[in-house]
Amino acid sequence: MIVNTELEYKGNLFPSKIVSYSKDVDTLYFKTDNDVVLELTVVRDSVLRFRFTTTGNFENDFSYAITKYASRGYNKLEIEEQEEVYKVTTSKLICEISKLDLRVSLFDAIDGSLINEDELGFHWEESYEFGGNIVKMSKASHDGESYFGLGDKPAKLNLKGKRFENWVTDSYAYGKNTDPIYKTIPFYTALHNKKAYGIFFDNTFRSFFDFANERRNVTSFWAQGGEMNYYFIYGPQMSDVVANYTDLTGKPHQLPPLWALGFHQCKWSYYPESKVKEITQKFRELRIPCDAIYLDIDYMDGFRCFTWNKDYFPDPKRMVKELSDDGFKTVVIIDPGIKIDMEYSVFKEALDKDYFCKRADGPYMKGKVWPGECYFPDFTNPEVREWWSGLFKELVEDIGVKGVWNDMNEPAVMEVPNKTFPNDVRHDYDGNPCSHRKAHNIYGMQMARATYQGLKKYSYPKRPFVITRAAYSGTQRYTSTWTGDNVATWEHLWIANIQAQRMAMSGFSFAGSDIGGFAEQPQGELFTRWIQLGVFHPFCRVHSSGDHGDQEPWAFDEDVTDIVRKFIELRYQLLPYLYTTFWQYVEEGIPMLKSLMLFDQEDVHTHYRNDEFIFGEKILVCPILEQNARGRRMFVPRGKWFNFWTNEIVNGGKEMWVDADIDSMPIFVKEGAIIPKYPVQQYVDEKEIDQVVLDVYYKEGKEDSLFYDDAHDGYDYIKGRYSFRTFKLTGKPNQLIIQQHKEGKFTANYQQFLVKFHGLPFKVSSIQIDNVDIPLANVKMNGDNSMIVDKDFTQLHLVGE
Repeated sequence: MIVNTELEYKGNLFPSKIVSYSKDVDTLYFKTDNDVVLELTVVRDSVLRFRFTTTGNFENDFSYAITKYASRGYNKLEIEEQEEVYKVTTSKLICEISKLDLRVSLFDAIDGSLINEDELGFHWEESYEFGGNIVKMSKASHDGESYFGLGDKPAKLNLKGKRFENWVTDSYAYGKNTDPIYKTIPFYTALHNKKAYGIFFDNTFRSFFDFANERRNVTSFWAQGGEMNYYFIYGPQMSDVVANYTDLTGKPHQLPPLWALGFHQCKWSYYPESKVKEITQKFRELRIPCDAIYLDIDYMDGFRCFTWNKDYFPDPKRMVKELSDDGFKTVVIIDPGIKIDMEYSVFKEALDKDYFCKRADGPYMKGKVWPGECYFPDFTNPEVREWWSGLFKELVEDIGVKGVWNDMNEPAVMEVPNKTFPNDVRHDYDGNPCSHRKAHNIYGMQMARATYQGLKKYSYPKRPFVITRAAYSGTQRYTSTWTGDNVATWEHLWIANIQAQRMAMSGFSFAGSDIGGFAEQPQGELFTRWIQLGVFHPFCRVHSSGDHGDQEPWAFDEDVTDIVRKFIELRYQLLPYLYTTFWQYVEEGIPMLKSLMLFDQEDVHTHYRNDEFIFGEKILVCPILEQNARGRRMFVPRGKWFNFWTNEIVNGGKEMWVDADIDSMPIFVKEGAIIPKYPVQQYVDEKEIDQVVLDVYYKEGKEDSLFYDDAHDGYDYIKGRYSFRTFKLTGKPNQLIIQQHKEGKFTANYQQFLVKFHGLPFKVSSIQIDNVDIPLANVKMNGDNSMIVDKDFTQLHLVGE
């Protein structure tokens, strides 16, 4: 290759000047005189894809991250050749490509302001060890620019000044700032001058991101192989950037069953059957709601996947049925390592069909995990995924297991220096053969995908529930996740709060932590504070190591048990609100948790807040993260908020002290919100609900709230059998009007709403329902300002004296 030596910089190679340009519908090609080609695709008006090759030819265009359902199309596309640049214009963006060196600058098409620009831009370094290139991109970082995202990184939300590595890693007992850990989500959002954009670097090799760490005014990202292939996503609202990224990489394929949003209890390990029954019976005896019980690796015969230890569980089908009759769904663990044992049918079949991963010179990849020496299926082979999905028939269809939990799928291998497969292991990669260097970061994703396919097939007509530890961008299509093997410390409570927020802003909302900590043993206070946080995470599960003490809600003292019960009951009351939030996530890609900068990016103070977050659209939560605290200072975002416990109204946009002794935590509700609530149940659909509460928080002005409902499982909702209610609240000094619009064909069992009014500034003197005057004597307007109305009312009008 002939390179302009004047452009060489620290061993890097650079594109030279553009010599030709061509166009194919929505894709533009810019070729330089040293065979570098930039392929620019206009995915949407606000989404551009930049793809570079240094040889004049591109690799096969294949991605596990990009969903086939991603939105495409634009309203405007104009290309203009100017003296120094090619100018590409959509209705949202102006992209200028330098004729001299392919450097890119991006501007807001509405006001012409600069959004993002290349510093050195695309450059590369030849990899003499492996072949191919180390591909690099550097962008200018402006003063005041902030960066967020990258998945489960256990660091402060604002990434400015830090450097990170993306290499899925089994990280037992990781700590604050440990990097890398379990997930690779190479997507970040930047905020500058009150405008947000995002960059998704779709490259599965080991990659790195530097947010003005090495050089103060430069942000860069690079990978140890593959192509420079990234998507630029413009907002200008950060929530739109995250929603567009989620649309690109995929929203969950369906809603979860509602029970999956309940409280779950897990331990390494609950066995034998008598111990499992003892735990579940204790939940019911103490009236602590719980929907799922988990079986860790000890339920298997010698840790062989898809088997049962008949000494511990002599009749698993009977046991699972009895647990189900008591309201408990059974979730079991499945790991990727298949024990080398010619008497083990799963191993024998995979060996006969040549489904295991191989080393470069031909032998199978062998590694030690829980069963001992194992081989590992190549989940990047679609035939292997189909075989794997079929293995779930007995577990799910025959025995009745309702969920599967994929662990150790980084993949984790014991007693080797790098804790995973060697680089030379070969993979099919869906017909694009490659080494483990390329496939490592998506191995766990493809295992979870195959598991999901099996559960979807054998759970039908019910919905599948899968959990994964390892993930790459797009894994949210198939599964939920948790944040791995954490520790019972106050630092890890802080980390759990950060990680759930960061996962949500990285397109993966269905996430939670091991409540209470997996390693070591929490004291009752820490466990209580962790439960208080965990009930506001989409995935809510206690999980702990058998090497330490008990970690059930009753394992501490009676006071802890009572407080834990109180907050788990709150979770169950809020299930319709949480389910509605999940529906918005599935439909529109809206994060279920919103860090404050997502909620109000124009207030620069939110860019540096870590603790507070918005649960759904209307509820502000701030966990207590310090020992012996009876309250804390927290930042309340702009607007008016009701204290959930006292109904006191506070004006936000500032930091303030909030009382919160051990039996409480700071929770606020946005004025104007209408929050649907169920009665407390011991498990989802235990009761036939005859009345839903609507908590109405007065606002002078207008506010919309949503309430989605369906059968809570199955697929009828896809056929229109759902109920979607929009409540439009209008408040005036002496009036409150609530208008309801309903869509969908689902008819719930409940016939009434119990409407509870909070913060009414007037005493009610008259009431109209659907323009009919209702005598006050006929209305039960209780002391707490509540009344019962038909669920299908169209307008409720209160007038004050």
